[in-house]
Amino acid sequence: MDESLLTGESVPTRKLASLDACALDRPGGDDRPSVFSGTLVTGGQAIVEVVATGASTELGTIGKALATTKTEPTMLQTETNRVVRTLAIVGLGACGVVVVAFGITRGGGIEVWKQGLLAGIALAMAILPEEFPVVLTVFLAFGAWRLSRSHVLTRRMAAVEMLGAATVLCVDKTGTLTLNQMTLRRLAIAGDTVELRAEASALPELFHDLLEYAILASKRDPFDPMERALHEAGGRVIKDTEHLHPSWSLVREYPLTPSLLAVSHAWRDGESGQVTIASKGAPEAIADLCHLSAEERAALARDVERLASEGLRVLGVAHATVRHDALAEKHGGLQLGFVGLLGFADPVRPTVPGAIAECQAAGVRVVMITGDYPATAQSIARQAGIARHDAVLTGADLARMTEQELALRILNVDVFARVVPQQKLQIVNAFKANAEIVAMTGDGVNDAPALKAAHIGIAMGGRGTDVAREAASLVLLDDNFSSIVAAIRRGRTIFDNIKKAFVFIIAVHVPIAGLSILPVFVPGWPLLLLPIHIVFLELVIDPACSLIFEAEQAEPDVMRRPPRRRDETLFSAATLRIALLQGLSILGVCLGLFVLVRQEHGNDAARALTFATLVVAILVVILINRSWTRSALSMLRVPNPALRWVLFGACSFLVVALLVPFAQRLFHFAPLHAADAVLSIGTGIVCVLWFELVKRRRNRPIDRGAQR
Repeated sequence: MDESLLTGESVPTRKLASLDACALDRPGGDDRPSVFSGTLVTGGQAIVEVVATGASTELGTIGKALATTKTEPTMLQTETNRVVRTLAIVGLGACGVVVVAFGITRGGGIEVWKQGLLAGIALAMAILPEEFPVVLTVFLAFGAWRLSRSHVLTRRMAAVEMLGAATVLCVDKTGTLTLNQMTLRRLAIAGDTVELRAEASALPELFHDLLEYAILASKRDPFDPMERALHEAGGRVIKDTEHLHPSWSLVREYPLTPSLLAVSHAWRDGESGQVTIASKGAPEAIADLCHLSAEERAALARDVERLASEGLRVLGVAHATVRHDALAEKHGGLQLGFVGLLGFADPVRPTVPGAIAECQAAGVRVVMITGDYPATAQSIARQAGIARHDAVLTGADLARMTEQELALRILNVDVFARVVPQQKLQIVNAFKANAEIVAMTGDGVNDAPALKAAHIGIAMGGRGTDVAREAASLVLLDDNFSSIVAAIRRGRTIFDNIKKAFVFIIAVHVPIAGLSILPVFVPGWPLLLLPIHIVFLELVIDPACSLIFEAEQAEPDVMRRPPRRRDETLFSAATLRIALLQGLSILGVCLGLFVLVRQEHGNDAARALTFATLVVAILVVILINRSWTRSALSMLRVPNPALRWVLFGACSFLVVALLVPFAQRLFHFAPLHAADAVLSIGTGIVCVLWFELVKRRRNRPIDRGAQR
């Protein structure tokens, strides 16, 4: 039976009839009587008794677990909803206060209340966080688009950012870390071994007969992955396996049976009439057919153990030449001579070791979960570079543990073997109980509950089932582990850029709110910012926070620092401090400039100069916040198409507002002189340049969160 739908393992399992079985076993493992709906028969025939239907089947159990598993909102969604709600309440409350305060302090009257309403609207526009949802939507949407270029399809946009916070990455062995292609790796004869590399085009003469007899014991058009691997290897080193001994004809086949796990083919030579018997199968079965002595069996066991310790699946090969009339009727009656051993492996993807090393350098723990045997799992983990590959927990171990015991045990175990579907969900929940952010890969129906329960479910697009893809947040279109690492890098970059965008939003809204509300409480001051001014500023702020920062490249150390803590907020103390200091610096300079110019040139000239300074300062804030590790000057050499358009558009429209008479009247500006323009540009640049000194002094990001 091919039970990969339920176990994820591509090698078929062997079934054995039983009169005593009264309940279903777990999927996976050989010589068991249980047959499951949804699996495929790869060979043989049988009559089976139906003992469960619907929700009581293995597929039904998975469906029930999937229905009761809920998807958690991401940390960013939760925090953004809280911040937007808080600022919306504050903004609407401040709007009402400004309208009432302006009307009372200015003596009432229709015109006064009209001015107060405009001031309240301007303040509400300055405070209400309409950019936050826009930034979140645009960043995640563009992040999903960028991930698609790395062969990762996003089904839940919020998972893109969440992947950057992952602390544990649970991966399958077969097809994710490995190629899911059984390959002939080693040939062994009497203690001598040879490694058959993928690029090998020749084979030492000593091992030629071993491979030839193994191919003769296989089907010409095989389904079994090991037989396909034999034909592939033979096609490289023997060249023409399809026409191997074209004058020979198959006269008898001895099939595999539960009592003798070997297959033998008898071939007649059309020229000599001799019959050549080729046999392959479990080493102990081949030893029985060869009638080996106790000493020979012990030597064979040592050779088998040596190959198995490398994570290889081992087959024995034997042969004999007899007359046609001497051909045995029963398989066990054959008298064969032992030839050698074959070692098969599902090789690790070439890119996996480097990708896992990058994950571990980034503080992401890689955990392998497989239905394969512990020795094979350890070997693959060692080849892949998983840090703690010596300790292994099996499905039987998990079945004996309580949830609390498992949560403690998994702190030091990165390899899980012989795991069944329900236990994958158990492992995910144990990691979540340890406050880990869990990413989980899977492809079968059996993986769906774990994929849905994990913070980030990652399904295989090439070989995955529809159920797994529906339950997952991300889908790997190429089933390549390296794509997960690229997604983690992109997730971290998105979070960094969202933080920069939010710092920019807060920093520019502080002076806008200050310039909107302070004139209300200062007798004799005119309103500095009217709704038309806020609209102009939003035309600069919105594309800047949503397009410029989204397109920024990753910081150089993005994959050399640990994941952010689960309790780390987007608006941490350090982040808010930087944003508020930038905003207050701009506000202080703008107010000081307004007071000085108003005394000499009047309200409209002061408003124009203050507004120009504010716009220049906002553009400078964009430049200095593009990177928190590199200077604004060096970042000018880093391409960002959106930056060029925003700078050009903002400067062009500012010139129009300041110089065109119609625009001057619309904005309530007085004409400015060349010296005024130089003053506004100079003060706008200088007021936030202190942040460049902070970056140079610290020479690292301002806010990286606490180390794990």
